[in-house]
Amino acid sequence: MYTGSEILLRCLIEEQVEILFGYPGGSVLPIYDSLYQGELRHMLARHEQGAIHAADGYARATGNPGVVIATSGPGATNLVTGIATAKMDSIPMVCITGNVPQQLMGTDAFQEADIMGITMPIVKHSYLVTDVRDLPRIVKEAFHIASTGRPGPVLIDIPKDVANAKDKFHYPEAVSIRGYQPTSNPHPLQLARLRKEIAEAKKPVILAGGGVVISGAEKELMEFAEQAQIPVITTLMGLGGFPGKHPLWLGMPGMHGTYAANHALLETDLLIGIGARFDDRVTMGRPDIFATKAKIVHIDIDPAEIGKNVDTFIPIVGDVKKVLQGAVNDDLLRSDCADWIDKVQGWYKSYPLQYQDSEEILKPQWVIRHLYETTGGDAIVTTDVGQHQMWVAQYFQFAQPRSLITSGGLGTMGFGFPAALGAQLGKQERTVISVIGDGGFQMTNQELAIASSANIPVKVVIINNQNLGMVRQWQEVFYKKRYCDVDLSGSPDFVKLTEAYGVKAWRATTKEEAIHAWAEALAHPGPAIVDFWVAPEENVFPMVAPGKGLDEMIMGDEEE
Repeated sequence: MYTGSEILLRCLIEEQVEILFGYPGGSVLPIYDSLYQGELRHMLARHEQGAIHAADGYARATGNPGVVIATSGPGATNLVTGIATAKMDSIPMVCITGNVPQQLMGTDAFQEADIMGITMPIVKHSYLVTDVRDLPRIVKEAFHIASTGRPGPVLIDIPKDVANAKDKFHYPEAVSIRGYQPTSNPHPLQLARLRKEIAEAKKPVILAGGGVVISGAEKELMEFAEQAQIPVITTLMGLGGFPGKHPLWLGMPGMHGTYAANHALLETDLLIGIGARFDDRVTMGRPDIFATKAKIVHIDIDPAEIGKNVDTFIPIVGDVKKVLQGAVNDDLLRSDCADWIDKVQGWYKSYPLQYQDSEEILKPQWVIRHLYETTGGDAIVTTDVGQHQMWVAQYFQFAQPRSLITSGGLGTMGFGFPAALGAQLGKQERTVISVIGDGGFQMTNQELAIASSANIPVKVVIINNQNLGMVRQWQEVFYKKRYCDVDLSGSPDFVKLTEAYGVKAWRATTKEEAIHAWAEALAHPGPAIVDFWVAPEENVFPMVAPGKGLDEMIMGDEEE
């Protein structure tokens, strides 16, 4: 006979879980008592938000579900931002929370919170375990739901009495859930329609999103694009799903996209969306003026996404990898679009991403290019949200999938650093760089304790502009420079703060210092931080204002 807590751990072992991220508390003490035997590795975060972002980073880097544990009440509610982050970006997560004993539920007991009700809009599914005999089935289902179809976070809430109850252990070999049968194989007639439209198109474009990365369809996408000779643009979440140096690649579209990508969307007559949501950062919230000349093909595993934001001419429901495998065959005709490819490639060369460099002031764009050049692009890069995120997307040319780990949908500050810790634990052979702002770093920098105690060799790059950079940029461009509460000049000395945790740190204010500091950090065998002091008023360009058309791009400061 095993306790519910012991059964839970047996289930996690059966699911081949490598590491747990969490923070103990009263309602999960039985689980942590079972962990005492050391059969599963556990990483003790310093805040539950750090734990769930680390689990998220692990999931994004490996493709396997991240697992996080938190206690009831405040422990569970501290997971909410991380759960929402994972849900928006379709990340497989299993979130295990403790709860008060069932006889106390609904009595406002100490550290009680209705985490099921709180998280219902931001999980893929949730379970309240009321009987220890159901626990193995629930865990099996949770991992299945989290990682199949469109991935997402699943919550398992375990009352303390269930964790202490005893039963025999038997783990199910298979899962059968009535009502949950995601469609993975595309309809052949829809594929035939797609081939026909490609053959007739004169200006086709592929819009590749995060679904390409999640599905592991990067090889199939390249084969599809090369066989059909169709230019490719990739969303923020799709970066790395198509090589950044490929001649068919036009960059990222949307608010901070390239001229070539945005103008290709304006002129295309066939837009093939692959694993992309057509969200407001791509359409600018104006589907009525988005790709108006195009027939839109939408390929997605989630049928709810198709037609949600844009009118779809050919809907194809299925796993991206299987759809592309079905589309790439002898019947796929190359489109007659040599002139179109010459035109878009001409845009890409004539209107490159650019900034005005300086020998006196350290420019953030230069820093990102330096990171790229010194690593050869062979690194996993995590970010928060904001200016530094966009500079990474623009100037670090990702060649491999699962190399950019960023909060795309929710835009979560504080995500990047703990996500890097999780990514490094999942991919120990890779160089992991966390590029973060001085604002976001202060939200989760307590996780330096993990980096130090476990000697996790993450390299942290702080783009320190002493501001909430993107907020300041919006106040400058859209609010007539009425700057309000964006000044972060009262922040601590990050070098001293980092050294207090026993982690090596450098500061750089010039190119010479930056080159030296980064070389030292990159060569250091353990965790390291470089605090790059960059131009405070540097903005991210190109830029399209919300509600404007993609033809209304602000290309640089001189055009503001």
